[in-house]
Amino acid sequence: MITARRKRRKWRAYIGWSVAWLATALVLFALFDLVGTVLLKGLISFRWSMLTTVTQGIAGGLQNAILGTFELVVISTVIAAPLGILGGVYVAEFAHRRTANVIRFFSEVLSGVPSIVIGYFAYLLMVLRWGWGFSALAGGIALTVIMLPYILRTTESSLAQVQIAQREGAWALGMTKYQAISRVIWRPAAGGIATGVLLAVAIGMGETAPLLYTAGWSSLNPSWQLTGHQVGYLTYVIWDYIDQPYPAAHALAYSAAFVLLVIILFVHLLVRLVVNRSAMLGKR
Repeated sequence: MITARRKRRKWRAYIGWSVAWLATALVLFALFDLVGTVLLKGLISFRWSMLTTVTQGIAGGLQNAILGTFELVVISTVIAAPLGILGGVYVAEFAHRRTANVIRFFSEVLSGVPSIVIGYFAYLLMVLRWGWGFSALAGGIALTVIMLPYILRTTESSLAQVQIAQREGAWALGMTKYQAISRVIWRPAAGGIATGVLLAVAIGMGETAPLLYTAGWSSLNPSWQLTGHQVGYLTYVIWDYIDQPYPAAHALAYSAAFVLLVIILFVHLLVRLVVNRSAMLGKR
């Protein structure tokens, strides 16, 4: 009886591990196929002149899209990073448990809202009602709403992982709670906070749907005026030009995907560098 049970458990374990490895293989195959296709076709299509010329019809370059993406990310990060970090500090260190649970709940709800819904709401509010038109500020605020919950939760988690001994040491020296956070507690949590900000930036750079309703599209370089002027961005080129029936448009779309992939890869490498550096400083 016992031997039969062991055999059944072994067979179940084999089946379970086989299914798990199969699922992992399928995910890795899809990932490598996607990245490989973008890198291969992007490298073939990419030309250095694309970095210094604007989009012209179904061809041209990507200068306007790269600068527009940079403008949108800067606007959203300047707004989302302080709000998210301060919100995470409040939830982790100052908020009552019930208040903290409410903030966490709404943060999770906000992170689960489809980005196109956020974009449409921003379109109704900022583009139409407030009269900003399709603009960089409207697009940046839409990205802010998307990025904010990630920064808040990452900041809270990073602060929660700080050892209680460091807090008690700061309090034993007579520091107030604010002084302890600003002088002691934030140091070991800085790597995690920076990671959350950079990951949120990468997420914002990959968005398309909310920007269609807020930033519009422009084949010209950004005017750097926050309202009343449309702005280009890389994900629009990928989304729109890949469906065009022209080889030149396909080449531009793959080039935009390649540039965006390289930028996001650089952001993730920067995240790992920040995390590793923070871990090394923590060991000292």
